[in-house]
Amino acid sequence: MQDGTLLAAVDLGSNSFRLEIGRLDHRQIHRVEYLKETVRQGGGLDEDRNLTPAAMQRGWDCLARFAERLAGFPRHHVRAVATQTLREARNREDFITRGSKILGFPINIVSGPEEARLIYQGVARLLPQSDERRLVVDIGGRSTELILGRQFTPSTVASCRVGSVAWSARHFTDGALTRQAFESAETAAKAVLDEAIGSYQRGAWDVAYGASGTVGAVGAILAAAGGEKGVIRRDGLDWLREQLLRARHVDRLRLDGLKDDRRPVIGGGVSIVRAVFELLDIDQMAVAQGALRQGALYDLLDREQPETDLRSDSVRALMQRFAVDNGHAERVAQLACRLFLDAAPPGSERAARKLGWAARLHEIGRRISHSDYHHHGAYILDHADAAGFALPELHRLSLLVLGHRGKLRKLQAADLDDPVFALQLMCLRTAVALCHARRAPDVQGITLRLEGRRCIVRSRQGWSASYPQSAHLLREEGCAWQKTPWEFVADLS
Repeated sequence: MQDGTLLAAVDLGSNSFRLEIGRLDHRQIHRVEYLKETVRQGGGLDEDRNLTPAAMQRGWDCLARFAERLAGFPRHHVRAVATQTLREARNREDFITRGSKILGFPINIVSGPEEARLIYQGVARLLPQSDERRLVVDIGGRSTELILGRQFTPSTVASCRVGSVAWSARHFTDGALTRQAFESAETAAKAVLDEAIGSYQRGAWDVAYGASGTVGAVGAILAAAGGEKGVIRRDGLDWLREQLLRARHVDRLRLDGLKDDRRPVIGGGVSIVRAVFELLDIDQMAVAQGALRQGALYDLLDREQPETDLRSDSVRALMQRFAVDNGHAERVAQLACRLFLDAAPPGSERAARKLGWAARLHEIGRRISHSDYHHHGAYILDHADAAGFALPELHRLSLLVLGHRGKLRKLQAADLDDPVFALQLMCLRTAVALCHARRAPDVQGITLRLEGRRCIVRSRQGWSASYPQSAHLLREEGCAWQKTPWEFVADLS
């Protein structure tokens, strides 16, 4: 990416959707435009944890407005990230599928730990360079993230299911602000946060920072009342709670610095901030400017080059954790990627990188089972916390691992209808077959070409006679692809 490149991040939060557009200048991203809409999707989950039609429509309408501003942006210059509400929603695929089409870019749901990592990146990028140990707290609509880190590196991350929208709906019914409601909300918040609080005690950090909407709203109210700008202290929180109690209802709240869109969820937000201060023994918290959306922007830069892509580090960590045979995994990966790039259209390097990750991880299930390791490997990837990856990206890798051996009927027809995925899978299965002896295979003259929906593997003269088992496995591959939209032909000499 050259200086002057425009990058964009869309944050689909539980309370608000945000669009951040920045311009790249010497590896720094400077804001060009910022749009925010209060969608309050977190309040649109019904008792069965389905998003209501009205909540989905509010989200789609907002994404349509964002799409108009993003028209003309290249695909890899935009990242759209969805968080806790869509992690919880049972009908999230309905919203994501249509929302991605409306926005014009894929929407990726991230795990709680990945959300926390992106938040820390966003906060750290907008703070002065320092060697201080940082605690970053982000109180969102349905989740709260806690992160410890130094400079640009987070060391401990946690995501807890407690947020301003959920807590306001649960404890401040119909907007009533009572002492009993605050006591109930703070006690409940402490109970949830206490499960993850052990690593965040006072001796583990030097400075506490608060990110995003709730902390920003509290800081703005306290500053408007004469407090120090950008700083929240315990006595200020006590004062603010008393003001809310005096109002007795959100409709009667008249506080300078309190925006209308924040009024309905201020009770839940303040109760969680107070719970965090008490549990972590915080005296004061600085209001940070960075947030998840800035972290997503800088993540776009890191993903541009393989050597800076955090996902590669996560793949290596998974390989080590599950004692993968590195030599074999690397042979399969290199061969699969070579075959894929020879057959794929120009500009397929990113897809090849993802194929390489799947190839390196295709045996992570072997520690659990020898015969069904591909099933276990797929399960691990679908449930792993892997820094840098969105949940759909991990699922895509899991499908490649699941499909790399055996029959293909275990995959969905929609997966095999995707030509990129189908080619990745053909190349992975071909590479696994050729590397069956777990040593460097003789693949001189081996080519893989795609002609429409027909994949043809060819060899040099005499190769099949020299390597009869490899030739047999490739010919058997033709049977595996029967009853799929694809044909696999082993034209071996």
